[in-house]
Amino acid sequence: MQTQQTQSPEAGAQKKTVFLVDDHPLVREWLTNLIHQQADLAVCGEADNAAQAMQSILTLKPDVAIVDISLKDSSGIELIKDLKQCSPAVAVLVLSMHEEGHYVERALRAGARGYIMKRETTRKVIAAIRQVLQGKLYISEEIAAAMAAQFVEGKTLDTHSPAEQLSDRELEVFELLGQGRGTRQIAETLRVSVKTVQAYCARIKEKLNLNSATELIREAVRWHESREKA
Repeated sequence: MQTQQTQSPEAGAQKKTVFLVDDHPLVREWLTNLIHQQADLAVCGEADNAAQAMQSILTLKPDVAIVDISLKDSSGIELIKDLKQCSPAVAVLVLSMHEEGHYVERALRAGARGYIMKRETTRKVIAAIRQVLQGKLYISEEIAAAMAAQFVEGKTLDTHSPAEQLSDRELEVFELLGQGRGTRQIAETLRVSVKTVQAYCARIKEKLNLNSATELIREAVRWHESREKA
């Protein structure tokens, strides 16, 4: 595969290292095979959860981390925030199945340098990796066009959407409720106390004008199912 001359490594140049964070083994395997085909890139490690990823990244100090938004034990958004604080030199590229604008905005605010969809071509994935390694911001053309259209049409603030009203952590709790998780399970997943989860639930009910825990769970399930069908 031919690449631009400015992107080709010089003879003997050290490869840039990439760390993979995704809870799907097939995705990690695909990315590993793709990256190892590049003369200037190498995978230095991988993880399927945020805690393992954080520990390994602090040890391995990769040049870039490719992070999925949805991890089995927590949100990739929280991992991005932690990386920005503890390891700011690591460039983060989000590779996600979610194309909604609010996810892109939250990821970039958290500290990600790029956002690309999993359905994009391998050429674009490699281009995104190289662009964030150069200190530039990468957003796929499709996502950029969709966000621009929303802005032009004045649809960036949907007061009826939970995603627009809740904080990152509140949205994470809301999504876990929609997946059928109980309060204690959510507390264990997020590594916080049950009282903290209850406080999040109380704020979510207030923001969404819900009167009871039953209404909260019903709304969370509806939201989760609508995203699954999208």
